[in-house]
Parts: sequence; structure tokens; C-alpha cells
Amino acid sequence: MPTLYLVRHGRVHPSPADPEDPELSPEGQSQALEVADELHARLPALPILTSPLRRCRETAAPLSARWGIEPIVEPRLAEVPGPPPSVLPRKEWIRQSLVVDWPEFIALGKTLQDGYDNFLVNWRAGVLEAALACPYDAVIFSHFVPVNVLTGHATRSERVACFLPDHTSVTVFETRGGQIRLLEQGRSLTPSQ
Repeated sequence: MPTLYLVRHGRVHPSPADPEDPELSPEGQSQALEVADELHARLPALPILTSPLRRCRETAAPLSARWGIEPIVEPRLAEVPGPPPSVLPRKEWIRQSLVVDWPEFIALGKTLQDGYDNFLVNWRAGVLEAALACPYDAVIFSHFVPVNVLTGHATRSERVACFLPDHTSVTVFETRGGQIRLLEQGRSLTPSQ
């Protein structure tokens, strides 16, 4: 029964060098250090998996250095890619995703780009497969929507955003026999964030 400690990445830089793959802000770097201290105090050294995106790799770096473990990059744990910005700007895409269920989100995808609905179905399945394929306890650095995919699956919620995980919040799951169980929900964002 592997236990997975899913960490949402730290806060990103407001003016990133690469808007498609932003780095952490100074606050996000501090958050990464704090969550590394928290997990180091709480857990023995475990394997670390991370999304390939820079914000997750940077959030994982302090814990990786502390434990002397090279993170395993798992592409299926990356954030859900949005449609082309010319079709729907990223901020509007995110705003719409917070208020719908997965069937509505997938239907929206179909209206935005040919085949995008199937892409979303496969992306969501990939997040679940990555978690269920992990054969050991691990710390996973990922994103807002993947945390929600696993939380929704565990709680049988179809909401795209069943909760609002704060930056570097830790949500704990147990996997067993193709099932995911929520053990501990991470900190939620406050409405002002």
C-alpha cells in the first residue's frame, strides 16, 4: 500500500523568463525550503518524483539535496496543458476550469480545438496511471489540477477543482489494488489568494 505525498509547487515568478515554463518567485523558493524542512522532519528519505516543469523541479530541489536523491521526472504528472492562447487565454481557461465538472471541461475542450477533448480524457487518465503505477512510498511534486485529479478520484468528485490546494501544500494518498484513498488533504488557498 504505497503512500504518496503530493506537493503542489511553490509560487511562480510574476514575470518569468519563460511564461510557458515559469520559474519560482523568491517567495516560491522560500516555500520550497519550508516544505523540504517539513517533509524531512516528517519522513525518512523516500523516492522523489516530479513533473518535468521547472516550477516543480525547483520546488523539489531543496528536499532532493537534503536527502541526496535525484528526482525521477514523470511527464504524466505535469499540469494540464491549456488550449492555444489564441483560442482561449490561459487565465480564462483556468478561471473556467475552477467552476465546472470534468464532463463540462472536456466538452469545452471539444469546442476549442479538434481532438482536444480526447487529449483531456487521456491526460487525466495518465495522472491516475502515474500515481497507481508508483510501487513504493514517494514524495511527488506536481500541480493544481493533478492534485485535484487524484483528490477527485479518491473522493468520487467530478469537480475539476474539488479543492484549492495552496502552494507547497502536501496532500497524502494511499494506493492499493487500483484504488486511491485520500489520507490527508493539504492546505487550501484562502479566498484572497
